[in-house]
Amino acid sequence: MKIYTRTGDKGYTSLIGGVRVPKYDLRIESYGTVDELNAYIGLIRDQDIAPSYKLLLKEVQDRLFVIGSSLASAPGKSKMKLPELNSADITKLENEMDEMGLVLPELRHFVLPGGNTTVSYCHLARVVCRRAERITVHLAETEEVDEEVIIYLNRLSDYLFVLARKLCFDSGISENQWLPVI
Repeated sequence: MKIYTRTGDKGYTSLIGGVRVPKYDLRIESYGTVDELNAYIGLIRDQDIAPSYKLLLKEVQDRLFVIGSSLASAPGKSKMKLPELNSADITKLENEMDEMGLVLPELRHFVLPGGNTTVSYCHLARVVCRRAERITVHLAETEEVDEEVIIYLNRLSDYLFVLARKLCFDSGISENQWLPVI
């Protein structure tokens, strides 16, 4: 199988189901941003973090492929059976955040991104996740989008924020609190 097909050379690409759309289409933007997010999650997994975090992040990467396939499919046009998200995927993120929250200090200030490289990667992934969510919500205004996709992206950005805090905590790094000068 060749990687290049030359079918996108004129600025159009095919969705699952055969519909051709311009490469700037919101559907392409949405799953392209999810793909970018997945690359950042891989970068976090490559860091020196606890195996339990790596394991969950690998599951997240799998779910992001599920989301990407959903977003890459032309609604009502594909006959292909695609994997789906379910509420347990969302609950898993919530449970992980609740577990981390048991040991984290109460959040009383906004947190500035940073602390160490791994924490910064979490914040980069978090903001890319928020962008993916915004684009997907915009897409959902005019096209069919699985509601679980939007909910999952929302929870994942929260999870990445809590993970950044927990990694600071695990490393004994003080969080960068934003204390506005008034």
